[in-house]
Amino acid sequence: MSVFTRVARPAILAAGRRDGLRRTAQRLPITRAVVHRFVPGDTVQDAMASVADLRDSGRMVSIDHLGEDVDDIATAQATVRAYLGLLDALHARAETASAIRPLEISLKLSALGQALERDGEKVALENARVICERAAAAGVWVTVDAEEHTTTDSTLTIVRDLRADFGWVGTVLQAYLKRTPADCADLADSRIRLCKGAYDEPASVAHRDAGEVTESYLRCLRILMKGPGYPMVASHDPAIIERVPGLAAEYGRGNDDFEYQMLYGIRDDEQRRLAGGGGRVRVYVPFGSQWYGYFVRRLAERPANLMFFLRALRD
Repeated sequence: MSVFTRVARPAILAAGRRDGLRRTAQRLPITRAVVHRFVPGDTVQDAMASVADLRDSGRMVSIDHLGEDVDDIATAQATVRAYLGLLDALHARAETASAIRPLEISLKLSALGQALERDGEKVALENARVICERAAAAGVWVTVDAEEHTTTDSTLTIVRDLRADFGWVGTVLQAYLKRTPADCADLADSRIRLCKGAYDEPASVAHRDAGEVTESYLRCLRILMKGPGYPMVASHDPAIIERVPGLAAEYGRGNDDFEYQMLYGIRDDEQRRLAGGGGRVRVYVPFGSQWYGYFVRRLAERPANLMFFLRALRD
């Protein structure tokens, strides 16, 4: 296990949970300037400018209005309104309809009220349903994000309820969780975004060694490629990306039968290379003022991201 994985990553993720550091970081102009590497801005207009650039380059998009761990109804309702405004803007683009929707939004259920003490799961489901109805009218897909492992059962229950009416709803599974191969087998008939995982989970439920996480990712990806659904390969890891064409060929999948996904601001050259080679590439574009938690997880993901931040501070 590397020093980054053993020492730096847990320390960075711990910083992400400290309100004092969050308030300080959000006030510093230099931090906000660096954040724009990963988050294009606070407004729908900022997000739509990035959408236009990415679509012009042949890439698809998934847009996330940043926010999580909402603990009051009013904030959850504000999140719903933000997504409805975003969907109206996406609808106005009038993208040509296709079997694979080039426009998608990503939802965190904790931002829709899942964590509320009273009826949180019910509130989140109702809010997600309102958003899915508007997305269906706009010709936009919805994918439900994964969060900490304690929310997984609730999240998958909500996703199953949504899929009864909106069969195209996708969800995210995190390969570092030891339960994920079974979840992949159970959900292999749907759209699944497979990522490694970005939270600091205990060894009792998650693989913590980087090599073990990669092995689990490839095991899970094989299950999804073999199934009848639509795998979404969310990774920046060259060791994973180079294995994807072989796995796709093994299970008779062409370029239209799966997609790559990467984060806005990370490995842009690789995104363009994959898209230029005929692959479907979707870029995860976050926007909004609640960027701190997302930004900290990006720093904790890869040493290169942390070094970019430190160089920017030095300069």
